[in-house]
Amino acid sequence: MPESTQTKVLVLLGSLRAASINRQLVELAIESAPDGVHLELFDRLAELPFYNEDIDTAEPAEPVVALREAAAEADAALVVTPEYNGSIPGVLKNAIDWLSRPWGDGALKDKPLAVVGAALGGYGGQWAHDETRKSFGIAGARVVEDLKLSVPTKSLDGRHPREHAELAANLRDIVGKLVAEVG
Repeated sequence: MPESTQTKVLVLLGSLRAASINRQLVELAIESAPDGVHLELFDRLAELPFYNEDIDTAEPAEPVVALREAAAEADAALVVTPEYNGSIPGVLKNAIDWLSRPWGDGALKDKPLAVVGAALGGYGGQWAHDETRKSFGIAGARVVEDLKLSVPTKSLDGRHPREHAELAANLRDIVGKLVAEVG
């Protein structure tokens, strides 16, 4: 299928660790994407300066430009994040702040967005996922509230998420339903 007819999904990852379970979820989502869907991980969140309106000028830092361009080119967004101290990892919150500008007309404005992820504890990061949905909603994305997947890392028994058929099927289903929201 030609690239131009594919649905493009921007993937934002709230974990910077190379071997994180959430990175493995991203790998699985990319590997199992439905036909006609291209998931693109923006793997440069660590390069973004902390949001500061004083540096959000006509020529913001190059990583900011790259993030905003990736979001503008996407049809939808999938956010995959752990939970840090009961909330959103700082690197992801910073990306939300950059993507929310210009206020009311950010690059993800009205685009469908889903939040999934894994975390320690019995609830798999639900607090962080809920806070991420709230922040992205305020920032202008159209959060698809019923697309949820919160994976307790202990449920994986040390195996890659792709080794769990039900988890893989659930993630593929979420990506398919997210893409169905593109309008």
